[in-house]
Amino acid sequence: MERKVRVRFAPSPTGPLHIGGVRTALYNYIFARQNGGDMILRIEDTDSQRFVPGAEEYINEALQWLGIGIDEGVKEGGNYGPYKQSERRDIYREHVKMLLDNGKAYIAFDTPEELENARKEIPNFQYDSSTRGKMTNSLTLPAEEVERRIAAGDKYVVRIKIEPGRDVTVNDLIRGKVVINSSILDDKVLYKSADDLPTYHLANIVDDHLMEVSHVIRGEEWLPSAPLHVLLYEAFGWTDTMPQFVHLPLLLKPVGNGKLSKRDGDKLGFPVFPLDWKDPKTGEISSGYREKGYLPEAVVNFLALLGWNPGDDTEVMNIDELIRKFSFEHCSKSGAKFDYKKGIWFNHEYLMAKPDEELADLIMPLLESRGITGFSREYVAKAAGMVKGRSNLIGDLLEQGDFFFTAPTEYAEKDVRKRWSEDMPRIMEELIGVLEGIEDMSSANAEKIVLDWIAGKGYHLGNVMNAFRLAVVGSCRGPHMFDITELMPKEEVINRIRRAIDTINR
Repeated sequence: MERKVRVRFAPSPTGPLHIGGVRTALYNYIFARQNGGDMILRIEDTDSQRFVPGAEEYINEALQWLGIGIDEGVKEGGNYGPYKQSERRDIYREHVKMLLDNGKAYIAFDTPEELENARKEIPNFQYDSSTRGKMTNSLTLPAEEVERRIAAGDKYVVRIKIEPGRDVTVNDLIRGKVVINSSILDDKVLYKSADDLPTYHLANIVDDHLMEVSHVIRGEEWLPSAPLHVLLYEAFGWTDTMPQFVHLPLLLKPVGNGKLSKRDGDKLGFPVFPLDWKDPKTGEISSGYREKGYLPEAVVNFLALLGWNPGDDTEVMNIDELIRKFSFEHCSKSGAKFDYKKGIWFNHEYLMAKPDEELADLIMPLLESRGITGFSREYVAKAAGMVKGRSNLIGDLLEQGDFFFTAPTEYAEKDVRKRWSEDMPRIMEELIGVLEGIEDMSSANAEKIVLDWIAGKGYHLGNVMNAFRLAVVGSCRGPHMFDITELMPKEEVINRIRRAIDTINR
């Protein structure tokens, strides 16, 4: 019987969710939805020293903003909980005991000083079959001594016992068959008595098995640990339920070599986090895609194509299209350059496609935050529709169309010098009279009347129209002038021309 697809995204609450982690979550989500499966959010908080307050809430909010739906998790509940590893201590203790009882693991009492001395004495030291016989552990100590030390409260760790000289095969859906000889693996720590918590290696294997995870989709950086995880599945006797491994390509720096980092974003001016993050210790704020003015659907589309392609030239795809077309066969084995400029392009495309009424819903909170009120949703929507072609981010809509909501108090000096001649105040007074006589201010009608007046007077068309724009907008920019005056109340247009006459001519 074929297993139901169950995937998990398992971040650690040690800070904000990196955009690479977001892509991992996205691929898990897409694959689950494509196969009618379940998406699990598991919080890996076993590293108590690195826990950061607010990080878990941040993870949930980020995934929700991006539309990455969770079927089971701390918030959602489910039949396989708890979904927070710190709440699964009893489960891990039980499985540590299973490994010890079966001789698949052993207890080690080596102090940090003893380990450091071993590193100094033995070149390229690692704790394995060639060195464990010289260390302080349950393989070298009498059973009574081990029991005495544990009873006395001596700190210890539990290590997996890896037998050397055998090939360990990891079958990966992207990389194919990966074979590692066990002799190069060390006896990794699985459990620490100091905090009564497992390490990543044990906790993941136990949780993936008990939560019936069918596919482990994670970043390439975890590939070196995959052979150990295969050995753990074997040690527990769970080979029949071993998940299919998928190791995604790294996200690489836009410029140069290496893995994408926050420093790259700071240097080049793009976010590497989905939402703004305020460090609870330093108060430092790191920018996020949401607050920068990106649409979540654009971020999703952009990330999906970093390391995967649909097999054709299609670029703009909504989540349903991504789910339909996705396959690991079209995932790259090599890292994907993080082309942040392409992310801006995607956002522009999604802004252009979004209905103007929905853009108004995005802009109105920005207006209110600046104390700008009194404009209808319909007015804001029409204004957004006129400037979205010039906008890449949500904030650009307001920047490009600010004159729709606030009359200019200053005028671009370059445009004034070029467009505002000595006789322009007189011509603008005449224009006011023309506008006052127009009852139908629709774009086409007003344009015909004004252009006929300019031609009849013999005025220079470009000079008059640019001065008109300068008076209303504050600079020679913006959409078609008569589209602006169709939307803007005629009284407001005339008042702005009068203000320009009074201000520029001083």
